[in-house]
Amino acid sequence: MIIFYYIYEIFIILPFGLILTILAGLATSLGCMCGFGKQMGYWPGVIWGKCFCYLCLSPYKVIGREKIDKKTSYIFVANHQGAFDIFLLYAGLGHSFRWMLRKGIKKLPIVGFACDKAGQIWVDERGTSGLIHTVRQALQTLKGGTSMVVFPEGTRTKTGHLNRFKKGAFTLAAMLRMPVVPVTIEGPYQVLPKGTFLVRPHRMTITIHDPLPAVTKEEGTEQGVQRLLTESQRVIAESLNEPVMQ
Repeated sequence: MIIFYYIYEIFIILPFGLILTILAGLATSLGCMCGFGKQMGYWPGVIWGKCFCYLCLSPYKVIGREKIDKKTSYIFVANHQGAFDIFLLYAGLGHSFRWMLRKGIKKLPIVGFACDKAGQIWVDERGTSGLIHTVRQALQTLKGGTSMVVFPEGTRTKTGHLNRFKKGAFTLAAMLRMPVVPVTIEGPYQVLPKGTFLVRPHRMTITIHDPLPAVTKEEGTEQGVQRLLTESQRVIAESLNEPVMQ
């Protein structure tokens, strides 16, 4: 059975996946260049993600979508199970968003150009000045219901278990005074674990948790960042039935 699926991957998933990626990148680039950035910076990705999930025979379900308001901008923080997280979140989140991405992605043919035109938030690693630059980018993009998705672990899990969260996403949320929404992803690790290119069919789930209130001036940035980080990690860990990291 596995041999038949590998044949299916080589002759169906890979060629059709490449075509889908090129079409999504071109549609995003052209749509954004024609002045439809808000819509075309998101919807081609949704179609791309849904097609990949179905193409890889990996159905998904979404729990808790009613907890978020489409007119409100959030910072979604999700556990990072693998590369397939990207397809799943595009397919199922149901809320317009942009990614926080490393600048190295700009070098990818078609994809890098499309990401730039779509208004993805590029991480600037030049210390304080870099953070300020990232905040300015985010202020221009994250409004009117457009949100951002961040993986606060910083990298994909090697074991399938949750890693400790880093402060970057929560510092940005505190500076922008935006609510944070913890999101639990289950299944992509089984579909495409880190270190392999062989996709395996598996059911996936997105669980959207209650939004965490934005940091206020009275609360203070440092205290607010710690609250958002601690609560997000606790909620996601409990949803995964894993111990909460201290």
